[in-house]
Amino acid sequence: MKKILFATAALVAASAALAEYPEKPITIVVPFSAGGPTDKVARDLAEALRVPLKATIVIENVGGAGGTLGTAKVAKAAPDGYTLLLHHIGIATAPALYRSLSFKPLEDFEYLGLINEVPMTVIGKPGLPANNWGELTKWLKDNQGKVNLAHAGLGAASHLCGLLFQQSLKMEMTTVPYKGTGPAMTDLMGGQVDLMCDQTTNTTAQIASGKVKAYAVTTPKRLATPTLAKLPTLDESGLKGFNVSIWHGLYAPKGTPKAVADKLNTALKTALKDPGFVKREEELGAVVVSDARTGPAEHKKFVGDEIAKWGPVIKAAGQYAD
Repeated sequence: MKKILFATAALVAASAALAEYPEKPITIVVPFSAGGPTDKVARDLAEALRVPLKATIVIENVGGAGGTLGTAKVAKAAPDGYTLLLHHIGIATAPALYRSLSFKPLEDFEYLGLINEVPMTVIGKPGLPANNWGELTKWLKDNQGKVNLAHAGLGAASHLCGLLFQQSLKMEMTTVPYKGTGPAMTDLMGGQVDLMCDQTTNTTAQIASGKVKAYAVTTPKRLATPTLAKLPTLDESGLKGFNVSIWHGLYAPKGTPKAVADKLNTALKTALKDPGFVKREEELGAVVVSDARTGPAEHKKFVGDEIAKWGPVIKAAGQYAD
């Protein structure tokens, strides 16, 4: 009898806690500096989440060490639903890029749902003689050992895409690291480097203005964006199975009560259907996720698959961030 009463009391307490949650502002930690693409996604999502959660949402930027500092902070935070993490593909590549991590992506977080995916494009300097994918592959073969490929630093989206691009082509290029996409793009437009693979959020405007040449997109399907609609996919161009996008997901510390996590997931699914949020993401060149990956189980499975996908690619390249 006592056990039944205790269980009933616990259930009532849990129900009361859920009814009251959230009682104070919720902090979403972004493990990168303010003003970047992930920060923009977080701030747009915060606006969309405020209505279903009826709460104030604060963005806290905790940059450093390729996103691992902010991620570790959330992993160690109180599991009460008031400290969340918004991270991109870096949560899946960190185990391979960093040989010593203070957190385990699949064990230290409650998965709340995937948010969006950002396609990538293969672009070249304006003076490159190749004008389409077919001409580019011929140019690459004719210039083996001479081609250089820019990226925005170890672990950056452009770095990861470039690694898979080289492996898929079975061709090594001289990689040129930069401290961010800005200087990498500047040198590409100036002709100091030959190629780069980067997010549509960073390349669409440059492609539209003719400041760089565009050859392909990295998603399995062609993109609907007018500027990019005519570009072939790498998969249809001969690199079968090539699929790279930069995605973002929402997480809570491990041990967050299921009732709270469920409420956050329900609010997230509502936010992802918000017309204003969808429009802002489309303007960034991102696609809002609408499939089963907006749920915790499929989100976690997806990240596990991404860890398995990128681990061998990074290890084969022998390039580490620590």
